[in-house]
Amino acid sequence: MWRNKTIWRYAWPGLLLCLAAVPALAQSTSTCLDCHATLDPPLQVTEQQFAADIHAQKGLTCASCHGGDPKLADMDAMSKKAGFRGKIEKKQIPELCGKCHSDGAYMRQYNPSLRTDQLAQYKTSVHGKLLAKGDLKVAVCTDCHGLHGLRPASDTRSQVHPLNVAKTCSRCHADAAYMKDHHIPTDQFAKYTTSVHFDALTVRGDLSAPTCTTCHGNHGAAPPGVDSVQNVCSNCHVFQSQLYEKSSHKAAFQRSALPGCMVCHGKHDISHPTDANLGAGPKAVCMQCHKPGDVCDQARVKILGNLTQLDDGIRGADQLLAAAEASGMEVSEARLEQDQARDALTKARVSIHRFRVDPVNQDVQAGMKIVAKNLQAGKDALRERDYRRMGLGVALLSIFMVLVGLRLYIGKMEQKAR
Repeated sequence: MWRNKTIWRYAWPGLLLCLAAVPALAQSTSTCLDCHATLDPPLQVTEQQFAADIHAQKGLTCASCHGGDPKLADMDAMSKKAGFRGKIEKKQIPELCGKCHSDGAYMRQYNPSLRTDQLAQYKTSVHGKLLAKGDLKVAVCTDCHGLHGLRPASDTRSQVHPLNVAKTCSRCHADAAYMKDHHIPTDQFAKYTTSVHFDALTVRGDLSAPTCTTCHGNHGAAPPGVDSVQNVCSNCHVFQSQLYEKSSHKAAFQRSALPGCMVCHGKHDISHPTDANLGAGPKAVCMQCHKPGDVCDQARVKILGNLTQLDDGIRGADQLLAAAEASGMEVSEARLEQDQARDALTKARVSIHRFRVDPVNQDVQAGMKIVAKNLQAGKDALRERDYRRMGLGVALLSIFMVLVGLRLYIGKMEQKAR
């Protein structure tokens, strides 16, 4: 076979290298995966599945959690001598995960920015407290993060990625039969999918939009108390919270033990607020507490009237400027200033959280000045358009008359020539 001695001289060192690598390859093979890849779920763990796991990518093996020696090909791999722990009971999982994730020095080797207080937080959560009492139906680390296919939270395939967290929570919290013993509602996820927050997250792609863990926490998950709802909402809605702090409603809600922001906006099914919330129709919010004709109802009517005035003014100016622009008139500056009027309307709507007429009216009047200016710009542009059209008509008529006169003059000259 090897008649060509030159080829053999260069080939045999590579062959020896391959043969020397065979024992090392055998030692690196995981006998855990060799068996578990052939089993049925939930015991099945394939090489592809484990290779995608963040722990495997950092160098951890099956033995890191389950003990044993994955390099042995016999039953000694699962012996007590090899430290085999086998199946990890649910109540043991938080402490097992915390063995690494609570060790700051250890975790700095892999991700210095990762927090190491998850276990401590978990013990303060509703889940952790119930687990300590022996309730095995509550969530532990693996229920949220997964088992052998864990991915970083920044990975869109992760169960705890912002786009997936709500669905992960709903696996338990939307299951009425599973949650029966805990006596809490199971419609949170269904309501959340109708909310403005869900729309911002899934439709507009805003990953900073609130999901379950944003309001309830993740490892220290617990529903915010009645007196702390405003503190949770203010993490995003800072200016609204500052106005609410100065309002009469805060003291009134505290006296009545009402949950601040949720009184008007709701909880999981928060809808996009509109001026109709200040009305007297089915979407009215104020009239849930106030009586028709009282002081606050009168203020509500004034605030709604001011907002409607500015909103209608903006719409009217937009239409007028659009008509002028379609006619070829230059109104770009006025169109740009309309954004300032819309900003004033937005500020006025935010000022509602002060629950006083004056702050809202101040923002409305600032917007109305801009609207009045732009309305006049639109009218001037249309007048200029009409003037130009009239001038063009006169010019065309004059040209036509000159052409007719020339034609008559040429006709007379031809008659004389004949």
